[in-house]
Amino acid sequence: MAKYTIGLDYGTNSVRALIVNVADGAEAASAVWTYAHGTVGVMLSNDPNLARQHPADYLKGAEVTIKKALAEAGKAVKGFTPADVIGIGVDTTGSTPLPVDEAGVPLAFDKRFANDLAAMAWLWKDHTGIVEAAEITALAKKMRPQFLAKCGGTYSSEWFFSKLLHCLRKSPKVFAAAHSWVECADWIPANLTGNEAPDKVKVCVCAAGHKAMYNDGWGGYPDKAFLSKLDPKLGELRDRLPAKASDISEAAGYLTAAWAKRTGLPAGIPVAVGAFDAHLGAVGSGIKPGTLVKILGTSSCDMMVSPNTQKLADVPGLCGIVDGSILPGFFGLEAGQSAVGDIFNWFVNYVQPHGKAGTHEALQAQAGKLAPGASGLLALDWNNGNRTVLVDQRLTGLMLGQTLYTTPAEMYRALIEATAFGALTIINRFEEYGVKVREVVTCGGIAEKSPLVMQIYADVTGRPMKISRSAQTCALGSAVAAAVVAGKKSGGHASFAAAQKAMTGLKSTVYKPNAKANAVYRKLYALYKQVHDGFGVDGCGCGDHCTCGDGCCCGNLYNVMKDLLEIRAAAR
Repeated sequence: MAKYTIGLDYGTNSVRALIVNVADGAEAASAVWTYAHGTVGVMLSNDPNLARQHPADYLKGAEVTIKKALAEAGKAVKGFTPADVIGIGVDTTGSTPLPVDEAGVPLAFDKRFANDLAAMAWLWKDHTGIVEAAEITALAKKMRPQFLAKCGGTYSSEWFFSKLLHCLRKSPKVFAAAHSWVECADWIPANLTGNEAPDKVKVCVCAAGHKAMYNDGWGGYPDKAFLSKLDPKLGELRDRLPAKASDISEAAGYLTAAWAKRTGLPAGIPVAVGAFDAHLGAVGSGIKPGTLVKILGTSSCDMMVSPNTQKLADVPGLCGIVDGSILPGFFGLEAGQSAVGDIFNWFVNYVQPHGKAGTHEALQAQAGKLAPGASGLLALDWNNGNRTVLVDQRLTGLMLGQTLYTTPAEMYRALIEATAFGALTIINRFEEYGVKVREVVTCGGIAEKSPLVMQIYADVTGRPMKISRSAQTCALGSAVAAAVVAGKKSGGHASFAAAQKAMTGLKSTVYKPNAKANAVYRKLYALYKQVHDGFGVDGCGCGDHCTCGDGCCCGNLYNVMKDLLEIRAAAR
């Protein structure tokens, strides 16, 4: 009899349930539900840095999507029954922590805080803790430099302790009422298994290691003395955080009878320890040493793994190097861009060139007719800050080279090229520190829907762009984890290598780089790097390889506009 697992994928705007055949990765059915609260699931305010979610949406989303997916599978697959499902995996955005009471109930469910945004889940792209992130970075440099070495040298406003410290200062009543804070990726599996009380939650090393400075080498989370220097109340919270983090090869627990009744699934099936969407998206894309998995959506996440038996350099600008965060037995390396698709959406929805006629499809059709360099434009992909390699959310977007004849299609293409230059910067950073990129596998909405973006990425990077077979790789990765925790005796798999071999794959479509286009983009990338370092690097950006002599010229951008005009003339 065929066996199946379910991957629950919690995104920025919606949750998806995917039912997968563990024997071959065939996707039997899926269902999506958009969060009910806020604007397309995100609760906003007049502060552009604020982004929250209501945890009630997480629970309703699981119930609605699982029931619908089971019904669809029953129609689509002959003989399928919910009893054939042997496990569940969960992935979420992150860092998305939420304050909870002693029983693990979110403060958002408390009438006292029902309308208080601070009591909600603090979504990954909430940047309200910019000041706190800088303070954490400064203190760690002085007191615990090893903390920063494993998270790229800078602590981000998107991460766990920045958000907690900001809440402590701006919403002290919420912080005081919270017994603890739990990542969304940990709270959902805990709720499904009845282990939501903070002292029972099995936290994932993915979230703890990449976003909360957890490392077994220094005893787990940052020590109480360090946190107390930031604020004594933060130090007190340290005593209520778990002592140990787990990877996705472990079960967070087993589906409760209550959840079995709500969904129609068998009670007692294992629920895998959670992880972030990008990390499990990498699993669902077949990640292995030498493979860069690039998840392309509203933002991007770039994932690699390296055997934990080999020495690995600390790579500046990464969002962490964490043992077991993607695959057990491997260091997980995370990088990414704070905005990709969001930049294209900003141009279409806010700038609104040509009004309603200025759709993505129309702009891409026009932009695709332009030769590389013909626009004379150069943009920076920092409209939502820079995640990697500068780790600075205060950086903003920029476009150079505009004239009175610049068209919307030229600007749209320049924005695509900017995100491709940002992607190349990440690839170069990996390789500078000995992590070789032998192939690039892409996944996500952009990889599926935009041949123009994919071809530009291939041309800019000079590398073929491969595409994951599944259009739902994050949910598939969660289903892979579920198949492993279910185990071979239950019809699952004994290892991640076996599960990935059986359940993942690549599409036949490959976007290959055009040599002529790549030659132009190499010239444009040199200018991009000059502008990138001029605005993003404090002081000389050349490091040990500076050739500027006595007077460093890195910050001098005098040549950029003129060089763009020369490239434009040659392209035309």
